[in-house]
Amino acid sequence: MRLLPEPAPETLTLASVLDALGDPVRLQLVRRAAANPGLTCAVADLNVPKSTLTNHWRTLREAGVVRMAVDGRCRRIWLRTDELQDRFPELLDVILRLSAAEGSVEPVLSGAA
Repeated sequence: MRLLPEPAPETLTLASVLDALGDPVRLQLVRRAAANPGLTCAVADLNVPKSTLTNHWRTLREAGVVRMAVDGRCRRIWLRTDELQDRFPELLDVILRLSAAEGSVEPVLSGAA
C-alpha cells in the first residue's frame, strides 16, 4: 500500500481541522472511520455523488484528520487519532461524542423517504 501525501503533525492547525469537521457529511465519514479503521473510501449508503465523496475525503486528508493509502483500486482510510490527540488533546473525542449525541448530523441515506 502506498500512503497519499498528508500534512506533517506539527503543521496541523485547529482552524483547518475544525473547518474539515464542520461539514455534516465529513463528520459522518470521520465517525465511520473511527468505528472501522482501514475502511474503504466507497460508502454505499450515503446519498452523495462519488465526486463529492472524493472531495470530502480529500478535504479530510489535506486537513490532517485522516490518513489514506492506495490499496489496489480503492483507498483505505484511518483517523490520525494519535497525531490529533498530541496536537489538540481531547478534541477528536469531544467532537465524536457530541456529534453522536446530536444525532442531526446524519446525512440522508439513499432510499430513505
